[in-house]
Amino acid sequence: MNGHRTSLRLEQTMWDSIAEICSRERTGLGELCYTIDQRRVESTLTAALRSYVVKYFRSAATEEGHASAGHGTFHEALNGR
Repeated sequence: MNGHRTSLRLEQTMWDSIAEICSRERTGLGELCYTIDQRRVESTLTAALRSYVVKYFRSAATEEGHASAGHGTFHEALNGR
């Protein structure tokens, strides 16, 4: 990819998140990676992908969505409620 190495080491949660993004956006993994690679400011593609995943889901997370999903509070999650 653009003369860069093409192997990525990501946690399974990141791969699952990327797959979900690809499904939601109706795009392939290669296209997503290529687009992120072209626009990245992070030092590596792996870092850029991690950053993109966080930004993608943060932009979708709102207070209203959080409350309606019944996530509760940070302290409730820590206490297993």
